[in-house]
Amino acid sequence: MKNKILNMIFTSTSFLIFFTLFYLLYWFVTNKNLRIQNLLLLAGSYFFYALADWRLLAFLVAVSALNYFLGIYIEKTENQLRKRLLLNVGLIQGLGGLIYFKYFNFFIASFNEVLQSLHFNVHVRTLQILLPLGISFFTFKTISYILDVYKGKIEATKDWLVFFNYVSFFPTILSGPIDKARAFVPQLQKKRVFEYSLAVDGMRQILWGMFKKVVIADNILVYTDQIFSNYESLSGSTLLLGAFLYTIQLYADFSGYSDMAIGLGRLLGFNVAKNFNFPFFAQNIADFWRKWHISLTSWLTEYVFTPLSIAFRDYGKLGLILAILINFVLIGIWHGANWTFAVFGFLHGCYFIPLILRGTMNKRKKIAKGKVLPSFRESLNMGATFLLVMLANIIFRADNIGHAWGYFLSILSNPLFSFSTAGMEGINVNPHLLIMLGLSIVMLIFGWFQRNKEHALQFQDMKTSRAFRWSIYYLLAVAIIYYQSSYKQFIYFQF
Repeated sequence: MKNKILNMIFTSTSFLIFFTLFYLLYWFVTNKNLRIQNLLLLAGSYFFYALADWRLLAFLVAVSALNYFLGIYIEKTENQLRKRLLLNVGLIQGLGGLIYFKYFNFFIASFNEVLQSLHFNVHVRTLQILLPLGISFFTFKTISYILDVYKGKIEATKDWLVFFNYVSFFPTILSGPIDKARAFVPQLQKKRVFEYSLAVDGMRQILWGMFKKVVIADNILVYTDQIFSNYESLSGSTLLLGAFLYTIQLYADFSGYSDMAIGLGRLLGFNVAKNFNFPFFAQNIADFWRKWHISLTSWLTEYVFTPLSIAFRDYGKLGLILAILINFVLIGIWHGANWTFAVFGFLHGCYFIPLILRGTMNKRKKIAKGKVLPSFRESLNMGATFLLVMLANIIFRADNIGHAWGYFLSILSNPLFSFSTAGMEGINVNPHLLIMLGLSIVMLIFGWFQRNKEHALQFQDMKTSRAFRWSIYYLLAVAIIYYQSSYKQFIYFQF
């Protein structure tokens, strides 16, 4: 199935052909009739999704149909007990699907490990489960939809075509952003008019996302995979470099996907939720999570953290800490069935504790307001926040807890500066690595000067010449063509 997944990579030739044909039909053939255009959009989304495995498509359609009818009946049912029952059906389906497809084998494996530690000769077999792509993303869409209908925040969607498109919108179905129905459904219900400026800006954002993914993330991957696979024989400085590179890779890969998804949405006349807001310029960990994977963070804040903080409000700061820890453990577990993700989330929750105790968790301050460069204090805050994130990402990247623990121990126990690279050809400082580090710095510099924009290539409000802007576009395009190798799967496809 991996080869089929690669057909859906936004940077692949096959996707370029698919989207070009789809785009021409979308704007020049079906644009006169909204319903026909929505039918084409749904057909394109289902074709895109079915490229991986048509059996996954059947599950997606079934989930859409169930939640479509649940929304209608939840809204029109006046009996509160029956309304609650219908809501629970949707929640059980959504959460139950996640637990079965993503975590069932994990629970069995953990159960077997416990039995073996107690010296019981019992082994429960795991199942051959085909994981539906994007299940974490479209499940959160359906859950937020029925919750909002239940609470009266939105009206149930009566048009099945609109709802099915909301769930399966192909630019975002595999790795988000996670749009809420209240923001996205109205865009499907009204006629979409081609806007040249919106389309051009979408192209710019796609270009920037491709640069981050193809040039930076995919090329850094070579080094991070080797370093994390051979951590025991490497120096502490090399291991720290590996953690730094992986943090850059993770950001470039995931935010690159988000940029491309948002850009594709704009080409089709949609405003997709923003997912990253230059997180490496955050002043503390709370600020970081307001800028990183924004659609997931805001989803869990609304539907998990806020209800928990209200339930625990009688316990003061202790209750707030407990709500944060639960929220971030769930953020970690959402990523996959591995204890590393749970520990990753717990660690990030612990990072919040000093902010809660000082009462500064919700304080926001615009960095370097009216200045070109940050102050010394702001620079220290950014560096400290990046370091905390980088250390947590070691756990996020590790294969298991033992791997993560061994990596940390090797940083502390191995010589800090050692040039022994047994079995590690290519990790010595070389021109390619230096170029990737330089381009990563360029990415951050662009982000810094464009930190108040939607993305780094929004030049229209800046006093720049046309020649300057187009030289940037050409340089990025040349870099993408030059450094593109085989198509590599996006990191968040596995989640």
